[in-house]
Order: sequence, then C-alpha cells, then structure tokens
Amino acid sequence: MTTIKQLSTALPALLLILLLCTCDRAQPHEEGDGHDHDAPTEKMASDDHDGHDHDDEHGDHEEEEGIHLTTAQIETMDIGFGDFTDIKINDYVTATGTMDLPPNGYADVSARATGFVRNSRNYVEGDYIKRGATLGYLENPDFINHQQRYLELTAELVFLREELDRQETLLAADAGILKNVQRLRSDVASKTAQLAGTRQQLEYLGISTADLTTDNITNRITLFAPRSGYITTIAMHDGMYVEPATKLMELIDQDHFHLELDVFERDVAKISKGQQLTYTVPSLGPGRYTAEVHVIGKEFNEENKTVRVHAHPTGEQPPFVRGRFVEARIFLTDQTVQALPEEAVLRDGEMAYIFIASTESTGDEVEFERLPVRAGITDNGYTAVTLIEPLPTGMRVVTEGAYFVYAQSQAGELEHEH
Repeated sequence: MTTIKQLSTALPALLLILLLCTCDRAQPHEEGDGHDHDAPTEKMASDDHDGHDHDDEHGDHEEEEGIHLTTAQIETMDIGFGDFTDIKINDYVTATGTMDLPPNGYADVSARATGFVRNSRNYVEGDYIKRGATLGYLENPDFINHQQRYLELTAELVFLREELDRQETLLAADAGILKNVQRLRSDVASKTAQLAGTRQQLEYLGISTADLTTDNITNRITLFAPRSGYITTIAMHDGMYVEPATKLMELIDQDHFHLELDVFERDVAKISKGQQLTYTVPSLGPGRYTAEVHVIGKEFNEENKTVRVHAHPTGEQPPFVRGRFVEARIFLTDQTVQALPEEAVLRDGEMAYIFIASTESTGDEVEFERLPVRAGITDNGYTAVTLIEPLPTGMRVVTEGAYFVYAQSQAGELEHEH
C-alpha cells in the first residue's frame, strides 16, 4: 500500500519532464531568439518544487480525511451505532472498610460456677447454634451441698411455721409466752430468707427447685448457649477445669453486622445520614450489596486522614466474616444526564472523545470522525457525557466497538508516518 502511494505521488513530475523534453525536440531554439535556454532548467526546478508542495498538500489532505471502514469490517468488529440516553446517574464517594459488629453483637460463653466439663458437644468454629442449646455439662460436688441445704431449710421452715402457729394460739388464750412467739417469728423470717437465697443460687446454676427432692439431687449442671449465633472461637473440652472467668467460646449474631468505612477528609462534608451506598467484597467476587449511612464519626484519624462512617446493610447480604475487607460507593446525588455506554467513551489523559459516523453512507465504506467530549461519572455501565460542540446533523454515535475504530485510526496514523 505504501508503494502505490509513492508511485502516485511521483507520477505527475515524471509526466511533466517527459512533456518538456518533447517540446525541446520539436521546437529547437537559437541564440538570441528571445528564449532563455536556462529557463527550462529553472522551470523544471520550479516544477519540481511545485510537485513537492503538491505532494505535501496531498499528504495533508489524506491525514485530514476521516477513518474509513468497510461494512464487512464493521460487521466483523461488532461495531454498533446509537444515540445518547437520558438516565439517572449518581455521583459517589469511594470508601474502604471492613465488616464488623456492635459490642452487643458478641457473646462470651462461660460457666456459672467452678467445675469440670463433661460430655461437651462436638461443635467447631463456624457452627450456628440456637439460644438454649446444650453445650455440655459441668460437674462439682458443691452442687449437691446447695441442693441439700435447700431441702433442709425447707423442712426447718415447715417446722418453725407450725410451732409459731401453736405458740400464737396459746398466746391468744393467755396460755403462751410472748417471748417465745417473738423468737419463733424471728427464726421463721431468717429461715425464709436463707431458703430464698439458696433457691436463687440453684436457679442461677440451672437447677430447678420446683420438683427438687432427695431422690433427684445431682452433681452436674447443664451449660447452655446464652444466645443464638455463630461460633467464632471455642476452647471447651471434656475434663477441663473451669471457673466463671473462663471463656469457653464466643458467639456472634450476624443479624446486627454493619460496615465500618473510612472516608477521606476531603469527602466527609458530602456524607450525610440516610445516604444509600453499594459495596463489594473483593474476596467473594464482583457482586454488589446495598447499605445505608447510619452514623458519621466525630473523630479524625491523623494517620490515614479519614473519618469513620458506620453503615447498616439493607436487603440480601454476603456471608459475614468479621474484619472482611469491603469497597464501597456512597451515592451523593440522583440526577438525569445524557449518557453513553461506558465502552463508547475513550479517555486520553484528561481528555475524552467519542466516534461518530454519518447516518447515510455511499458505497461499501463508512467514514468515522473523532468528537471531543467531557466525560463525567460512570455508573451501572453508563458514562455521563457533555458535548463540547453540538453533534453534527445526520451523524450517529458509535456505542459499541469504539475501541476497534480507535485502533483503526492508530493504524492509519502509523501508515501516514511511514
């Protein structure tokens, strides 16, 4: 292709030289005939110079021409045409953060007394358990003493109340002694308090006193799950000696999980409570989830120049893992703008442009032109576009395959340089 162009450029000069040579043979000139024999040389030099100018002009004309593609190329490259679309695109602020839980989203499981763990269930981290589920048992001989004391106090209180009733009857008949009645009343009150305290101790340990008899005294109590949730850590096992301060496992309630996002200082003023946001979890793929700004922090992080924003998830959410990294977009506005598919807008540094073509083409070729534009935000696959100059009448926009048109233009420029 380059050879053909070079030949077409040199051909006019070759024809001119042949014509001059023919004229010289047909009409020879003599000295003094008024003709300057040096003129042909100068004329040829001038013609050569003109030919060079014409060559440059021809080259410039080719570079000014648009990009040409055949209909077959357009079909092969899946180049599509369309027009601007009026859609709502949200401007947004980007932020990063993690999944987290409020303090009341955690629950430590511990024993209510000292003892040895028996028959612990085979739970592992990540298991979900419901409130009240049996985790294992705790054995301690002191549990027997508490139940024995409760039964003894119950029996003593029955006797004291009966004796008090008898002494009050005697006192009413002037046959009793007031001092004995007063002593019995004090004893009944004391034993009643002791019995109530012992009952509360047993209830706290999980031992019911309603049906407690000498036949069902036990040396073990049940370890229950205090709430529903997922197990994050577990340390209990059979034979383990524990105290009330011993942490047996940790449960989390993911129904209350939230996002802890770090927003840069320059963007904090744009954030307000109730703004909607979407976020992705890079470790899980491109899926997007929704949330809402709930609390804007009041403390500035000097290290990374950010402010903490607390957001509550809405709708369907990904599996919760505490500390999992997320990337978020906090939406600021909801405006209707002219937009094109994201792939239709090509960026070159700070500049952006689109390709356009005539709606009416002749022959087998379509000519494309590059049109500078101002590109705005991109959302849901569309980019807001502002025209610097009006779209010429009768032109259509390349909405699909713009990159292939760009590649063709680059190939054309390389060819002209060659």
